[in-house]
Amino acid sequence: MKQYLQNKEGLVENVFNKVYDKYDLMNDFMSFGIHRIWKKNLLTWMNPSSNKILADVACGTGDIGKLFLDFTNKDNEIFCIDPNKSMIEKGKNKLKNYKNIKWIVNSAEKLSLKENSCDYYTISFGLRNTKSLTKSLSEAYRILKPGGRYFCLEFSKIQNSNLEFLYKRYSKIIPYIGKAVAGEKEPYEYLTKSINEFINQDELIDLMEKNNFQNCNYRNLSGGIVAIHSGWKIQ
Repeated sequence: MKQYLQNKEGLVENVFNKVYDKYDLMNDFMSFGIHRIWKKNLLTWMNPSSNKILADVACGTGDIGKLFLDFTNKDNEIFCIDPNKSMIEKGKNKLKNYKNIKWIVNSAEKLSLKENSCDYYTISFGLRNTKSLTKSLSEAYRILKPGGRYFCLEFSKIQNSNLEFLYKRYSKIIPYIGKAVAGEKEPYEYLTKSINEFINQDELIDLMEKNNFQNCNYRNLSGGIVAIHSGWKIQ
């Protein structure tokens, strides 16, 4: 399943080339810091054990990887993967005290990891930016071990009409916040448009099941502003 907006040549790459240096700051501004709680919810649901391998795809500056290592006392192996070289360098500098992270420049649709090599796969606010949802899910399934688990934290569809009304009003000012804080308006116009065009919770479940994941379910956070999806590779 291709995504129209993300297949415009160079669009997503240019967006993140413009915002990588203020990426963490803008995440805090736009979500009022709540994105940190959403990510902790993902790790709580995962409840990872020791001596497990995580592939964190579209890792940004490594928030999920840091939480994973903190949760497991830093004794696990992590691949932090992102298509943007500048974002990877930012993450390396931020997490320079975490020695067991391997940073890789890859897209979600084509990972350099071996088949059946990871216990967990996470993608946080990154699936929406891929060119092909199907290829991204297929690659996630390929690199997971049998018994491995897939997690996706992503903007979703609000299921309360009053909250949806307020959120849509707020979304209209996000590009202006981006201009004021990060000096760029256009990347945050892309952000709001990509959220609006992304599939809903049940459609993502259906797509996961079509790509062989089993026992798929999701949890809404903040009324469905975001959702965490989970699925298992059984064999």
